Amino acid sequence: MTQQVEPGPTARLGRAVGTPGTVGGVALVLPGGEPQSARGPSPWARAVVRPLARDLASAGAGAGLAVHVVRYRGRGWNGDDARLAADADWAVDEVVRRYGDVPVSLIGLDMGGRAALRAGGHQAVSSVVALAPWLPAEGAGADAEPVRQLVGRRVLIAHGTNDERADPELSFRLAERAKKANRDTCRFEVHSDGHGMRQHRSEVRALVSDFVLGAVFGRPFARPVADALAAPPPLGLRMPLALGFGQK
Repeated sequence: MTQQVEPGPTARLGRAVGTPGTVGGVALVLPGGEPQSARGPSPWARAVVRPLARDLASAGAGAGLAVHVVRYRGRGWNGDDARLAADADWAVDEVVRRYGDVPVSLIGLDMGGRAALRAGGHQAVSSVVALAPWLPAEGAGADAEPVRQLVGRRVLIAHGTNDERADPELSFRLAERAKKANRDTCRFEVHSDGHGMRQHRSEVRALVSDFVLGAVFGRPFARPVADALAAPPPLGLRMPLALGFGQK
């Protein structure tokens, strides 16, 4: 008798946040995860990024930005499997299938930030945002987190200086290497804030919206973002996120 094998879980794009009408670009929001885990996807991790997704959808509705929160197959990166990055790559493929040839921005928090950076090489991706990205301590040679896939993309990293879960110095070092390969890379430091950057959440969300709408639709960036992209390292990679950013 042949044993029936149950299919494994699959990644999902998730229902669009808001109603953009005619879609001219897509933002995929990638939740956090764990370095190693066999457990299923975390509803809590998705709930954490939904307010960011709603803000993005509201800011981009008039321009035709569709926003989706990606549901992973599980919550673990799991070493060489890099499952969260593979799920992000699948989600971009699904965007192309569903919406056609539109620019895609990947926005990830925590381990989702690592997934966004790794999956940024997909040909449909125009920009990458990594918020407090969880990154492994870098080794030598092939052990270093790759950055060449980011060439031709606009890249934003934002990190709280008091982050005790994801070392901000690791994201700075990655940004240094990324900047050498791709000048359209910038990094903002959220001073005195922790991993979730909750003390300055309004400024962080405004920064993300400004960057995504500029990268996807060609809108002018806010002056601090334009300055950070243009500045040589380390200035453009340690740009302080000003109190009240995005407020009129």
